[in-house]
Amino acid sequence: MKIRTRFWLETAIALATAALAIATVIVPAWIETVFGADPDGGSGVLEWGVTAAFALLTIVFAVAARLEYGSTARAVASAKDH
Repeated sequence: MKIRTRFWLETAIALATAALAIATVIVPAWIETVFGADPDGGSGVLEWGVTAAFALLTIVFAVAARLEYGSTARAVASAKDH
């Protein structure tokens, strides 16, 4: 079964966003360090928003990858039946 590039891309993005979500939970100050600004004034609201956004993106891309994989598997199964 040949899996399309789309699956690998979606999987890579899901893994990257998951890593960023985890990194933000472990080291929330990375945002201020990287961008040199503290837009939430140290309240942590930005970090939780970023974590939630990364977590949501992780779910979206993981589901998309799963659907792509399932589509490929169904196409292979259908081809074997014919």
